[in-house]
Amino acid sequence: MTKTLYERLGGKEGITKIVEDTVEAHMNNSAVNARFLPLKDKPEQLAVIKQHTIDFFSAGSGGPNIYKGKDMVNAHTGMNISPAEYMHVMDDIFTALDKNTIDEDSKKDVLAILWSLKGMVISK
Repeated sequence: MTKTLYERLGGKEGITKIVEDTVEAHMNNSAVNARFLPLKDKPEQLAVIKQHTIDFFSAGSGGPNIYKGKDMVNAHTGMNISPAEYMHVMDDIFTALDKNTIDEDSKKDVLAILWSLKGMVISK
């Protein structure tokens, strides 16, 4: 039987690590860190954002989590995320996937998900 993307990403533990590594990459990426560095002074808000991200990717990849956060349009409305910023965020996610030794087929599946969300996030 084929494993779900959730399982291939390492389940709850693996996705949590990928999210942690992605947020750290965002903090160090000069193209997007202005959006993330202020959260260092708001650890409770950062924890909520991380948990929503974990739940979102867990639920969307076949895991048991239930995502209770905002939909992508409402979550990103008013942020005016540019196409370039979205690409930098994707690069950071793929750096985290590589760091966590995620296989190429799983990375392609993640890319498909991220690409499908692009229109809901950019320039909202």
